[in-house]
Amino acid sequence: MMIYTISDEKLIVEVSSLGAELHSIRSVDGHEYLWQGDPNIWSGRAPNLFPFVARLHGGVYSLDGNQFEMKIHGFVKSMELNCVEHQDNLLVFELLANAETLAQYPRMFRFVVKYELKENKLEISYIVENQDSRTMFFGLGGHPGFNVPIDPEQAFEDYSVVFSEPCRPKRVIFSDRVFVDHCEDYSLENDTTLPLKHDLFDNDAIVLTNVPHSLLITSEKGGQSIRVEFPGMDYVGFWHMPKMEAPYVCVEPWVSLPGDEYKETVFEEKEDLIRLEPGKTYINTWSVSVEG
Repeated sequence: MMIYTISDEKLIVEVSSLGAELHSIRSVDGHEYLWQGDPNIWSGRAPNLFPFVARLHGGVYSLDGNQFEMKIHGFVKSMELNCVEHQDNLLVFELLANAETLAQYPRMFRFVVKYELKENKLEISYIVENQDSRTMFFGLGGHPGFNVPIDPEQAFEDYSVVFSEPCRPKRVIFSDRVFVDHCEDYSLENDTTLPLKHDLFDNDAIVLTNVPHSLLITSEKGGQSIRVEFPGMDYVGFWHMPKMEAPYVCVEPWVSLPGDEYKETVFEEKEDLIRLEPGKTYINTWSVSVEG
C-alpha cells in the first residue's frame, strides 16, 4: 500500500493505493475533515464500491447462468490499484480485470478512480470501460465518512444534513439483515433538513431517493460545512456504526441498491444496475468541498 498526495491553496488530499481509498481531506492549516478509520469504531474511511453496492443474498449472485461469490460492497475496496497518473492536483488509479476479479465477476474491464482538485473542490470520478465481448452489469458508489462535529467546540447533535432544495424523499427500508425490503415516504424538517442524532443509525443506514443531488453537513451555530454533490447517483445513504456515539457520518452516493434478502440476485434482471455494452465507457463524477 502506498499513500499519494495532491493539494491546492486550500486542501491537502491523501489517497491510498489500497482500494484507491481517500485517507485524508484536510485544510492547509491541518484541520481534518475525513474520518480517520478508528478500528475500535469503524476501520474504513471512504471505500469505493464496485461492482456491487452492499449485500447479496447468501453472499452470491448469478450472471450468465452461473453463480459467483462476492463480499459486501464488491472487491475494489480490498484490492491494490495502480497509480497511473500523479500531478499536483490530480491522481488516477486503475484496476484491470485479472484472475482474482474474474473469479468473482466474469467480465474483462478497466476500472478507474480519478481524484482532481478544482478550485477547492475534490472531484471523484469513476470510469468503467467494458473490455469484454458481453454486456457488463454493475453497481457502484462512494462511502466517505466525515468527522462530525466538524468544529470540535460543537456537538454531533449541532449538525444537520441539509439538501439544496425542498423535497419529498422516499426512504429505502431495510430488513433486519440490511437487505432491501420496500420504500416509504420520509419526512425532512422544512422539506430540506435531517437533524443528526446518533440513534438515527441504530437500525443501520438511512438511504433516500427522490432528493436533490447536493447537500451540506452543517451547523446552525456556524463554522465550516461540508458539501457533497452527486449528480449521477439516484440514492444517497447516511450511516455510522449502529448503536454507538460515533463522531462521524458517512454520506454514501449510490447508483444502485443492495440485493433481496429472500432470493438470489440475478445481475441481468436487477433493474438499477448499470448496463454497459462492449467497447463502451461509463463515467460518474461526484464531489466534496469545504465551505465557510
